[in-house]
Amino acid sequence: MDTAVEQALGRLWHDDHPWQLLTLLTELDERFGGHPGEAAAADVVADAFTEAGVDDVRQEPFAFPRWTRGATELTVETGRGERSFEALALPYSPACDVTGPLVDVGYGVPDAIDDADVEGAVVIANVETPADAQRRVHRMEKAGHADEAGAEAFVFVNDNAGQLPPTGALRFGDEAALPGIGVSKETGAWLREYADSDATATVTVDASTDPGESQNVRGTLGPDTDEAVLVLAHYDAHDVGEGALDNGCGVAVLLGAIRALATLDLDCRVEVAAVGCEEIGLLGSAALAERSDTDQVRAVVNVDGAGRYRDLRAYTHASEDLRAVVESVAAEAGQPVGVVETPHAYSDHWPFLRRGVPAVQLHSAPAADDGHWTRGWTHTSADTRDKVEVRNVREHAMLTTLLVRALTREAVSVDLETVRDRLDDHGAEPGMRAAGVWPADWD
Repeated sequence: MDTAVEQALGRLWHDDHPWQLLTLLTELDERFGGHPGEAAAADVVADAFTEAGVDDVRQEPFAFPRWTRGATELTVETGRGERSFEALALPYSPACDVTGPLVDVGYGVPDAIDDADVEGAVVIANVETPADAQRRVHRMEKAGHADEAGAEAFVFVNDNAGQLPPTGALRFGDEAALPGIGVSKETGAWLREYADSDATATVTVDASTDPGESQNVRGTLGPDTDEAVLVLAHYDAHDVGEGALDNGCGVAVLLGAIRALATLDLDCRVEVAAVGCEEIGLLGSAALAERSDTDQVRAVVNVDGAGRYRDLRAYTHASEDLRAVVESVAAEAGQPVGVVETPHAYSDHWPFLRRGVPAVQLHSAPAADDGHWTRGWTHTSADTRDKVEVRNVREHAMLTTLLVRALTREAVSVDLETVRDRLDDHGAEPGMRAAGVWPADWD
């Protein structure tokens, strides 16, 4: 590691600017896509980029269908009377007032939905995915399968205790056909008990979808070359918490890396972006991809989930070249970086990966006691700044710096046929079609 890099990383270890940015973002009332808190967050990020030495900092607006949450009610007729439970409508849930029998489908994987009679039912499913599944089954896939099977509404149950109803979008930027709500693990236990006694539930959602506007914050670092490495993070968050873990700490990691990269000699241009509306459908990154010449994007580094927990994970999405670069960076830094090769479509790398751009997502996550994937505090009201450790932000910013610098020097590639084959090997295509995220140009 040369002296300039060592000095940049040393300064980064003592740099308080990433934490200050995280603080400013989490102090905002909400950063939900298309709402005032998100616009205020874009201004905060743009100022941080400019102060860090990013060139040509600008905000690029884009239009999208804005979803607004109203009141949500869940009542259950138990046979001994009626009970009401706290619930949250999921983004892009339509307004509704529906009643049906409660039907428990466990984790809501396709086989469980197919084996149950969910026609006209209010379906209960865990948010997470069981340990023996080939891959993570996203909530949008579960809701899509239930909708195809004729369900009236879907109830997602948090796997983590603490009276924390979870949220999370039902579709990518489009109102869903099937209403969806989130309930706590404790409420889920009651609902499953009532489902065993043939109880009925009524779900009432007040929500609206109307034309809205969000914005991406963009800028550049390094020499004026034709090709560029793109590094991005989403700055929006759900409207139920502070959005510290998802993805305030990711934006903080991004800023730390930017501040270090701005002091280094880079072999090609680095495009930096903070994108809006990730939580409701990757809409900011989709707009960014549409406005970019993706043939000139050498690679995408998506900082979504970095800085949350101790060990960094790199999702390399079937690119052997990217895996090799990540492993080389980890060896150079003497830090563990887990590599996950299985592609997935549910973060901001996807609009670029589906176009054939090599993409890596930097993430970190806790492991549940039974080994299945868990999102921890995120997508709940407990996603607050006190959960973030500054050490994790700093270390992941260092690793991000080294990775982006390496990608300005090394050519990488990805084969879309291999991506499709890996998705097929893990049974992803039916679920992605049910969720509406399978690319039409792949057919």
